[in-house]
Amino acid sequence: MDDPRSALKTNWVVRPHWPVVAIVIAFLALTALGAAAADIADAQGMVRTGKYAAALEECTKGVEAEPWREGWWLVKVRAELITGRYDDALKTVEAGLHRHADSVQLQLMNVEALRYNNRPDDAEAALTAIKERAEQFPWRFGDSTSRVAVGRAMLMNGVDARQVLENYYDKAKKDGPESAEPYLASGELALEKHDYGLALEAFTNAAKRTPDNPDVYFGLARAYENDSDKATEALAKALKINPAHVSSLLFQAENLIDREAYAQASEVLDQVLAVNPHEAKAWAYRAVLAHLAGDSKGERDARAHGLTTWTTNPAVDHFIGEKLSSKYRFTEGAAYQRQALTFAPTYRPARVQLCEDLLRLGQEEEGWGLAAAVFEEDPYNVVAFNLIELRDHLARFRELKNDHFLLRMDEREAQVYGDRAMALLERARTKLCAKYGADLGGAVTVEIFPRQQDFAIRTFGLPGGAGFLGVCFGPVVTVNSPASRMAHPADWEAILWHEFCHTVTLHVTRNKMPRWLSEGISVYEERQENPAWGQVMNPQYRDLILDGGVTPVSQLSGAFLKPPSPMHLQFAYYESSMVVRYIVEQFGAPALNAILKDLGESIPINTALASHTEPIAKLDEHFEAWFTDLAKNLAPGADLAHPKLALDADAAAMAAWNKDHANNFWGLLGEGRALLSASKWEAAKTPLTRAIELYPGYAQAGGPYLLLAAAHRELKETRQERAMLETHVALDTDAIEPRLRLIEIARAAGDWPAVRKYAEQVIAVNPLLPAPHRALAAAAEESKDRKVAIAARRTLLLLDTLDVVEQRYRLARLLADDGQLPAARSEVVRALEEAPRYRAALALLLDVSRKMDAAPRPPTRPSTRATSAQPTPQETRP
Repeated sequence: MDDPRSALKTNWVVRPHWPVVAIVIAFLALTALGAAAADIADAQGMVRTGKYAAALEECTKGVEAEPWREGWWLVKVRAELITGRYDDALKTVEAGLHRHADSVQLQLMNVEALRYNNRPDDAEAALTAIKERAEQFPWRFGDSTSRVAVGRAMLMNGVDARQVLENYYDKAKKDGPESAEPYLASGELALEKHDYGLALEAFTNAAKRTPDNPDVYFGLARAYENDSDKATEALAKALKINPAHVSSLLFQAENLIDREAYAQASEVLDQVLAVNPHEAKAWAYRAVLAHLAGDSKGERDARAHGLTTWTTNPAVDHFIGEKLSSKYRFTEGAAYQRQALTFAPTYRPARVQLCEDLLRLGQEEEGWGLAAAVFEEDPYNVVAFNLIELRDHLARFRELKNDHFLLRMDEREAQVYGDRAMALLERARTKLCAKYGADLGGAVTVEIFPRQQDFAIRTFGLPGGAGFLGVCFGPVVTVNSPASRMAHPADWEAILWHEFCHTVTLHVTRNKMPRWLSEGISVYEERQENPAWGQVMNPQYRDLILDGGVTPVSQLSGAFLKPPSPMHLQFAYYESSMVVRYIVEQFGAPALNAILKDLGESIPINTALASHTEPIAKLDEHFEAWFTDLAKNLAPGADLAHPKLALDADAAAMAAWNKDHANNFWGLLGEGRALLSASKWEAAKTPLTRAIELYPGYAQAGGPYLLLAAAHRELKETRQERAMLETHVALDTDAIEPRLRLIEIARAAGDWPAVRKYAEQVIAVNPLLPAPHRALAAAAEESKDRKVAIAARRTLLLLDTLDVVEQRYRLARLLADDGQLPAARSEVVRALEEAPRYRAALALLLDVSRKMDAAPRPPTRPSTRATSAQPTPQETRP
């Protein structure tokens, strides 16, 4: 008897149950699809982590086994483009499009592959075709990924950025809320438009959706424009995920070039070229390094390498020029931008950069015209928009000219201190050009901006740069006016001197000097002209030096790039100036001039230093020892450790602490301050006097001289108060209030030369205050210096709106005494219009009128009747 199970088995095999079979087949297909998807994701992960060779191997198998899977083609082309296999990429993308003709991602990759196979015309045709298909059949590109790809293509076709953002990227975010691609694309667009806040938001959102993508962290590194720590952290994260991430490595190399760490930058570029031997930007940076090293052949060769696969790539020359301009080589930078535009006349990055270069070179007509053209093409270009707004503001400025300078200022400020500024610039030109052997030739343009935002746009193209007082590009100098710094005044005369010194040294070196030396000489020359200008050693700098914070001379430019704090940036200026002082003192001023000459001949800075001082390693060592010794001897008898006491400790607590720390400068200062708070004026004198003995060079706000002056004032000890204030202001050029008090004291004593001296000093810090002009007018009147007195009274009419009648009367009296009777009559009449019963003004008007009536008049010429048939103007009738 047969086994019934056998019959059942046979029955199942002979007559299959078709629905079950269908389910099994579907299951196997889905399993295979899932496996394929997983394999594609694995390949994408290999690309993401820099395993490009492994990714290519997998994708090659994938496109052979499953050519209907678009993902294999996309990943393969991407890996080939990243690694510079441009010929392979083009073949792959063409084969992929044969199977996936509607893939807009492959179409976009085709554009890049064609370009880097030196077929730019075909690439442009392919790009145009994407735009036309997207506009004709928009429903074909409704998924999130396709929308982003189309959006990128639209931007490359010159479509309005806002339209792309709204019609493609924003819709893609809604279509694929978990996709990072729309946020990455939005972030890139924001960076292109210099909207770092929007970029940061976009890349942060992308990071939430794809936390293992190096492109996201590279974007964050760029978006953290004003936060160097976070930018460094983001870049490190990108390179941790993918050590061969080309964009991040190029960004790292760029930062190293900025810091003048050229050897390190070259090593990073080696890493890039190991990934992609044809990477255009890497070769552009190689050309920059060769240029900076004075290697013209290396520069040409590197540029040629960058153009090997796309011979008319405008980005190569743009990148070279942009980086040279960041090194103040504006002439060379502009030449590269012009070359880029011969390849692609509408290439916007080169047009914008050329515009900025031209304006910095003083070639304004072409520069402003280019800004207007760019803005017309792209109304959302932030730099162009800002420049056009600035141009309109500058049109309202007043221009003061002579053979050497074109000075642009706000109309009112020009009347207040324009002549002073011109006189100071002329003095600086005479002294500094002779000292450094500079023949400037044409006029230097100096622009003084009452609005910090306008200064920033003129200087950087964008708002920002709040820490900058002035900037020099060589033939063009931009400066913040005192009006923009009312809360934090700084001596505008010192700033102008500093910036014009840059003009001189940049000219001598043909703009081929490192930033540290340029800044160092300018700060050094400030101190040479006026010991109260420039920077001096202070306790903060002393602590930084003694804690090992001295930057080697060979690396000083790096100290200016993204310093940890504003204090560290100021210290970089100070240290640079002390290197200049060290060179002059140890090797002589001719050595400094010889270094500048070598730089102008493209000799690298460290080579020039070694030639005229000593080997760079020795210079680093010896300067640090000298600098450290200066720090140790700042106040050799003083203990500069800060007391571990509450900031509001009373006088008794401070005195008790000082018994065990008799020479502690801060303790003595604190005790004196506490005694003043308790109105113990006489007692305060003892610790404050001792603080001055221990550290006589301390002149920061709240220092012992000002505190002791306050004590003397309360005790009616005017002579001693004046001595303390005079000592303080000799050390602190920016101190306004102490100088105003000195004016008051000197005026009461009838010391008019001192009144004039301190009034002039206040005007040098803030010429927009009425008080110093009032004091200057009075001092000039006392010394019978009518020219100065008249100018001061005219200035007061601009500044002192509360006392206009009195100022007009006094000005009229000065003009009358000077024989300027019509002008005197005009001023006194205007005074009487506002105060008709002002008796002194009435008397002056009568006196001026009598003198004018008594003055001999020129003979009247007889009128001649016209003999022509035409009527004379007097005879003309309506």
